[in-house]
Amino acid sequence: MDHKFRQHNEETLNLLDTMATNATNTTEVEVTVAFPNHLYHQVSKSSVEDKLAFTVQILEEVAALFEEDHSAASWEDSTVRNLLNIVNKQAEELHSCIGSHGHKKKTTKLHMYFKRLSHHILKECAEAWEVIRKEAKAHLMRAEQLASSLHTAH
Repeated sequence: MDHKFRQHNEETLNLLDTMATNATNTTEVEVTVAFPNHLYHQVSKSSVEDKLAFTVQILEEVAALFEEDHSAASWEDSTVRNLLNIVNKQAEELHSCIGSHGHKKKTTKLHMYFKRLSHHILKECAEAWEVIRKEAKAHLMRAEQLASSLHTAH
């Protein structure tokens, strides 16, 4: 699991980097939504199942962001489709690792964070999408750390 997740995550991060290369970032958009480091810190002390569920939620939330209307961004549609395919596949595969009683409700604070990213930052401009791309990349990098901690926990 660890190797496959890392491989897929690396592919996703590369796609996000490609999207940055294509971005015409002329003005900087201020990030007014603080990265939820505290949530990652909390879940890092949780059970394997909780870590898996949190990682699945991160993947689902990132996918939901990129499923929004990104026509204002300068990204290739094929790149976004590839990114979504990989992220959704990761979420499905990890979800299958969660036991039947691991169908916990999602972390509301994490969901609200992504909702704020979507509503407060996305103003249909390419610069805002660059912020979203960077935030998504940061989450996927943290998710990989979380996933690799599962490997060492066994």
